[in-house]
Amino acid sequence: QVQLVESGGGSVQAGGALRLSCAYTYNVYCLAWFRQAPGKEREGVAFIDSRRITTYADSVKGRFTISGDNAKNILILQMNSLKPEDTAMYYCAADSRRPGLYYMAPEYDVWGQGTQVTVSS
Repeated sequence: QVQLVESGGGSVQAGGALRLSCAYTYNVYCLAWFRQAPGKEREGVAFIDSRRITTYADSVKGRFTISGDNAKNILILQMNSLKPEDTAMYYCAADSRRPGLYYMAPEYDVWGQGTQVTVSS
């Protein structure tokens, strides 16, 4: 069974950068980063499929970069120019069942435990 383990969260001032990592145990079709702030719904941030096609939420486009190292089974989210509204718990998610690129949380069958990102103004 696929397992995901995130790392790299923390606290940073606005304008700063953080790098999140997600190690996964088996090859998967599609990977993504979601985030959830208190009192808000979980939202997709960045997505990448097995062809390395990427998609970003409008709120992070131009600031965040998702990438994957298939040889090492590691997913990266590089977050630059962070804003206070980026504060949330960030989750790595994987779809292990079918090829394609998916954008909704219910379409992912494996989730990591989450890592907190806090951006202060």
